[in-house]
Amino acid sequence: MAEIRPTRVEQDQTKIRSVPIAVTPEGFWCCPSPAVFQKTLKTQSPLNKPKPSSPNPNTSAQKREVSVSDERRTVPAPSRMVDSDAQQCSVAAERAVPKPKTEKTLPKKVAIEFGEPGTCDMKVVLTGKQGFCVKLSLHRDVLTEKSSFFAEKFYEDCGLSFLRVDDCEDVEMFVETVGLMYCREMKQRLMKQTVSRILRILKVAEFLGFSLCIQSCLEYLEAVPWVGKEEEKVVSTVLRLQREGTGVNPVLKRVSFDASNGPKDTLSHILELVLKSNEERGRREMKSIVLKLLRENNRFPCPAGSDDICNNDMIYRSCRSCLDSLLSLFNQAAELGFADTPSDNREPVVKHIALEADNLLWLLEILSDKQAADEFALMWANQQELAALHGKLPIVFRYHVSCISGRLYVGIGRGELLPLKNTRRLLLQTWLQPLINDYNWLQHGCRSFDWKLVEEGIGRTILTLPLEEQQNILLSWVGSFLKSGDGCPNLQRAFEVWWRRTFIKPYVEGQGNAMPNS
Repeated sequence: MAEIRPTRVEQDQTKIRSVPIAVTPEGFWCCPSPAVFQKTLKTQSPLNKPKPSSPNPNTSAQKREVSVSDERRTVPAPSRMVDSDAQQCSVAAERAVPKPKTEKTLPKKVAIEFGEPGTCDMKVVLTGKQGFCVKLSLHRDVLTEKSSFFAEKFYEDCGLSFLRVDDCEDVEMFVETVGLMYCREMKQRLMKQTVSRILRILKVAEFLGFSLCIQSCLEYLEAVPWVGKEEEKVVSTVLRLQREGTGVNPVLKRVSFDASNGPKDTLSHILELVLKSNEERGRREMKSIVLKLLRENNRFPCPAGSDDICNNDMIYRSCRSCLDSLLSLFNQAAELGFADTPSDNREPVVKHIALEADNLLWLLEILSDKQAADEFALMWANQQELAALHGKLPIVFRYHVSCISGRLYVGIGRGELLPLKNTRRLLLQTWLQPLINDYNWLQHGCRSFDWKLVEEGIGRTILTLPLEEQQNILLSWVGSFLKSGDGCPNLQRAFEVWWRRTFIKPYVEGQGNAMPNS
């Protein structure tokens, strides 16, 4: 068996060194894997080598010598080894002499010796699910000190010198974890690992009751960044340890709040910051990302006994605040002579009106995603004072407000909100004519205005009312459409539906009633 030569044993004591057996591409030492066995086998004994028909006796004898030599050959360790201050160990691969006309046989055994050769007093055999086993030569005092698993075994049998672990799920990590018992600087060893390998080591350390390794792994996981799906794996592993009484709070604090400091107040603060921002790009980007994240939250039901982090009361408080500000701004802009003041005085008010209208649209989107916008529709329908002031302002001041009415009509037409009949009627009575007045400007001066959706939404909203009320609204629309043409919403589809309901369907029903008498 080839081996790394050890240092001298001083006074017959096991001298532990904190250096690996061999270094993997990830920078850590490990037990050779099945892939290494296969590579070694291909190198040592080609499979498809033709067999000579009449072998020479001398040649056969020479081949037998080579086979015996191969049986003692060591699995080659990776080329990158650690410095001379090393933990000393031996690695060997054993395999049976290949028989003629048999299937390929993999090397089945690996022997690893820790510490100084000849000083080990404990043998542990691991039987892996990959079809090979590992023999570990270890020291009772090290195992007893570091592992509650081994300490319990030795307590049950003081003379125990051999232990077998069958069906080991992760032989490689078992060997690495045992090797960590011989390391003085465990943190430095773990720093070279990936999160996935640390989780594998942590699982073995948990099985062995290696508390120092568990703590070191948790410190690593608390400090290292988690990328992609690593977070779910880390949290599930750590939660399992928490149920078993291990202190894992520092790791979990990365993904959870203390009970006394919940996220509700934080979200309210975020909403306030966004609503009060005057920086156009930053406000637009933050509105987009917050809306996206809240939509993700809506896809998952709230856990039993917990409150929604974005409750409706909090949003409606913000809505009322924006409406109060908007009404105050409209009153200021409607004052006599305001339109004739210098542009430097008008511009801040106009921008502030656009800002508050945009804020209300954003809050409406949040409520629509939560299926809680019915109250917003009622609140907006009752803004008769704001609607009256709307006609007194120049169109360039007010058109942003009409976008809110258009969005509500679209929401009702899509079934995103289901306000009561009186609310739908009041919404049309209060805000349809202001929207028609601004429609031409919205089509040509507002990029975010989707006139096709708005026209369809208005028509569908009208058709949800009783037939007589449909008639009153649509006849009024006909007068506006004949005057303005393209400057008025095209509600022809709704008009056709109303027409059929009014003039054709009663005739069909009458024919149906008359048929039995004929």
